[in-house]
Amino acid sequence: MLPQRDETARIVVCEDDEATLELLCDHLTADRFGVLAAPTAADAMRLCLYGEPDLLLLDLGLPDAGGIDLLREIRNPDRSTNRIDPGLGVIIVSGRSSERDRIRGLGEGADDYVLKPFSYGELLARINSVLRRRSKSHPLLQVGDIQINDVEHTVRVGGRHIRLSMKEYALLKVLAGEPSRVFSKEELLREVWGYRSAGHTRTLEAHCSRLRKKLDSEHGRYVVNCWGVGYRLVGP
Repeated sequence: MLPQRDETARIVVCEDDEATLELLCDHLTADRFGVLAAPTAADAMRLCLYGEPDLLLLDLGLPDAGGIDLLREIRNPDRSTNRIDPGLGVIIVSGRSSERDRIRGLGEGADDYVLKPFSYGELLARINSVLRRRSKSHPLLQVGDIQINDVEHTVRVGGRHIRLSMKEYALLKVLAGEPSRVFSKEELLREVWGYRSAGHTRTLEAHCSRLRKKLDSEHGRYVVNCWGVGYRLVGP
């Protein structure tokens, strides 16, 4: 039996040209990357949201939307509407060679801009460079006074360090991903605990109660129980 191959990183390749998409996927797979092919902007958005990638290779000319528009959505700082990892690296790979295109792409949040036709060796070097830079960053998620550092795996409220269990931390991250949205009990049990149905468990209620007290022992103002619906996270 062949040994299992470890992925060095996971990359979404958003490219509508079939030959170029196949070439990139083949080369990246051979270089031990996990590859997610996205021939459209809609595919890329879905994979960036649910595929847990480390990097996106983004073409600008896509059949269903402009690549720049997709980049704007990915870099949208409003965490109430954007749940894509803020640490996601983005390299534009495009035939558009004007200075205006490059400045626009970098200005909208791309980490690099590679022109077509490209040398795969050069592209690989740039991919590795972006992945190294991104791995050293400390992506923070801020909701009101609550600050979540997903690299250090720490939580602070108004500068005060809060000790959370693994499940409490995971629960907080889900709630903070879309602050003010009400998550149903079924959604939270599925995303945090992997339960397929709510059943009669009181696990969620117990964790929400502890999380509420840890975040604000005096007023319990952050984790809100919306009776008959579920839970949400709100700032002060």
